Amino acid sequence: MSLTSERLEPLDRTPLEGKTCVVTGSSRGIGRKIALELARCGGAVAVNYNTSEERAREVTDLIEANDGTAMSVGADVSDPEQVERMADEVHDEFGQIDVLVNNAGITRDRTFEEMSYDDWNRVMAVNLNGAFNCTKAFYEDIKATDGGRLINISSVVGQQGNYGQANYATSKGGLIAFTRTIALELARHDSTANCVAPGFTETDMLEEVPDRVRDKIRQKIPLDRFADPEDIVGLVRFLASDQSSYMTGQVLGVNGGMEW
Repeated sequence: MSLTSERLEPLDRTPLEGKTCVVTGSSRGIGRKIALELARCGGAVAVNYNTSEERAREVTDLIEANDGTAMSVGADVSDPEQVERMADEVHDEFGQIDVLVNNAGITRDRTFEEMSYDDWNRVMAVNLNGAFNCTKAFYEDIKATDGGRLINISSVVGQQGNYGQANYATSKGGLIAFTRTIALELARHDSTANCVAPGFTETDMLEEVPDRVRDKIRQKIPLDRFADPEDIVGLVRFLASDQSSYMTGQVLGVNGGMEW
């Protein structure tokens, strides 16, 4: 083919057209931005929440006001029965899903010496068991659909640890190992599993950190700022799209240059 006969195909403005996406913990923070971005790209989005029903409905209303398709669905991801009910509701509304984003997460920060069993168990239940529960509920969909996508939201803390966050760091580190293992098992079905590991991001979670601690954290970030949720969503969009079809089992850091 001569150079003059080649065509530059126009950009696909809706790379997720015809795809159904579930984003856990998407009533606020990074999850909210991810849900809005996937909808902007043409995906039908199930907005999961646990306690923030009003905020979740605000997300779905915004999507629908912009001619998108969305539903809000409540479930505590740490509870397998609630997750199964959520899956049933999503299937009833949208049918088989194509993309699952395990984003839901909590913190209960204490030094290890002061950390209670409840502090440990609750963070593990939501951050790590929750990802297992949701992946289990939608695994057959991801396996069976054409180019299924599992995207887990970990953290730089899961890669390097962090003072006072033994529970959170362990749960997020576990997500990395979980992702790499599921990627191996999904590969023969032509579906992928990848992990995004954001750095410290301007969300409600970071707002609870005292200013003096925030200053110390920022000093460790070469770009000298915290991430905005918008810094994360482009990578999630890519992983959800067909463009990422040859990428699986990867951990992608978005952390401003922090070493790990």
